[in-house]
Amino acid sequence: MDIREIDDLPKNAANYAPLTPLWFLERAAMVHPTRIALVHGCRSYTWLQTYDRCRRLASALCKHSIGAGSIVAVIAPNIPATYEAHFGIPMSGAVINPVNIRLNASTIAFLLGHSQSSIVIVDQEFFTLAQNSLKIMKEKSQGHFNPPLLVVVADENCDPEAFRYALGQGAIEYERFLESGDPDFAWKAPQDEWQSISLGYTSGTTASPKGVVLHHRGAYLMSLSNPFVWGMDEGVVYLWTLPMFHCNGGCFTWALAALCGTNICLRQVTAKGVYLAIVKHGVTHFCAAPVVLNTIVNAPSEDTILPLPHIVHVMTAGSAPPPALLLAMSRKGFRVLHTYGLSETYGLSTICARKPEWDSLLPETQARLNARQGVRSITLERLDVINTKTGEPVPADGKTIGEIVMRGNVVMKGYLKNTKANEEAFADGWFHSEDLGVKHQDGYIEIKDRSKDIIISGGENVSSVEVENSLYFHPAVLEASVVARADEQWGESPCAFVTLKPEVNKSDEQRLAEDIMMFCKSRRPAYWVPKSVVFGPLPKTATGKIQKHVLRAKAKQLGPVKLSKL
Repeated sequence: MDIREIDDLPKNAANYAPLTPLWFLERAAMVHPTRIALVHGCRSYTWLQTYDRCRRLASALCKHSIGAGSIVAVIAPNIPATYEAHFGIPMSGAVINPVNIRLNASTIAFLLGHSQSSIVIVDQEFFTLAQNSLKIMKEKSQGHFNPPLLVVVADENCDPEAFRYALGQGAIEYERFLESGDPDFAWKAPQDEWQSISLGYTSGTTASPKGVVLHHRGAYLMSLSNPFVWGMDEGVVYLWTLPMFHCNGGCFTWALAALCGTNICLRQVTAKGVYLAIVKHGVTHFCAAPVVLNTIVNAPSEDTILPLPHIVHVMTAGSAPPPALLLAMSRKGFRVLHTYGLSETYGLSTICARKPEWDSLLPETQARLNARQGVRSITLERLDVINTKTGEPVPADGKTIGEIVMRGNVVMKGYLKNTKANEEAFADGWFHSEDLGVKHQDGYIEIKDRSKDIIISGGENVSSVEVENSLYFHPAVLEASVVARADEQWGESPCAFVTLKPEVNKSDEQRLAEDIMMFCKSRRPAYWVPKSVVFGPLPKTATGKIQKHVLRAKAKQLGPVKLSKL
């Protein structure tokens, strides 16, 4: 169909440029050349130094024939080199592949092979992990293995022996690799904003990980959207608790350059490290999954520094935070913003936008409202909850469950080399999240479960998330996860896996289990109450998410509940 316009004016070099977040770094170096951009232990770099180092990296990569169509993997924690890679690699025209450092060698071998990464930049602590991954790739190659170039990053905070070992194995030192590059390298922005900027892999808990391909346009939009919806000011001090390998740090890698802020790197995330950074560096913002927030609120007094010297803004996502956890964070002086998203949506799709009228409500009510996933971010064009059978929107009644779907510029290009998965994910012109939720009267959405996590007890749907939220209010519960267990009377019933707080007396688990069940019964319908409680540590993925598929397998091993007494 022809589109009618009032003119025939064309795009040209003066009025159109493909969107990319790479220009943010060039601007930061020009506007604030001496402002500290990165802090890591005793080391720090200004924005001008960071820009020079990123241009050196891009230049060095080009000298090794890396450019458009190439993929460079990064296996490293939150250190300056990881941040630099988010600019230097795409400045060469290549695509960054940030690899989860908590994965095992066989999984990383799959990722490196599937992505055909030409170069691997690896932190010294994880060099043997990379090396073991390459050995697995070689064994499976049947004599056709062309190993990627290894570049090892030294860190004075680690054992120097690991670094010396890596050099002895033929790896190139990262700093020497940069020295081979030109600090005045004339990098080029992408010719097309649809060009890929990043490749990240899903956790792959039930199948092989899927490679999520993101483009420059989406990265640019999300890098500006995040600070806007969070109310971040120019010059913020941001603590890297969220791994940069996870959704490119939720695009805050590029956003911090747009803000000319200061990145405080945290190699290992601990409650003590977070509190120290707040006091020492004046941290104003950080992102963390609920599992990290749980660590912060339950930290022993010797690891905390309270009261906080100022309000610290926290963005949480990754799983639905229990209202009890949000309430505990608020009481310690943290202002928590709840968001929701996926790797496929650049890390953030929705935001639980706070409303001034909520301030007059009881703290418990505020926490419950803030625990909802909220409304679409400003760069997501469409968000809805649809009936999984008809595809029609569900009513905004806060009760009818449907699948959360999205559409817009901050949805991935697709999964790398996976046509079937793309067809399923983009069916009917929507991106299908596979998350089940409801839509409230105010338009805010709320996740109730993953489609595979809904418990059907006596023909009634039970939200495992809602049961978990109740469990977190119990004073003895540190962590909780609920899955379905076979039940001879009800078909299925909730089975709660619980980690108790360290100070709790664990000598009488039967009494504790009964107390927890009675506690839930006082808050929820009888059929929502766990009919069985299992104590112990919860299995987690490499990104800290609770592995429900492992718990479902354990529940299956327990056999059916013989007789429900509730």
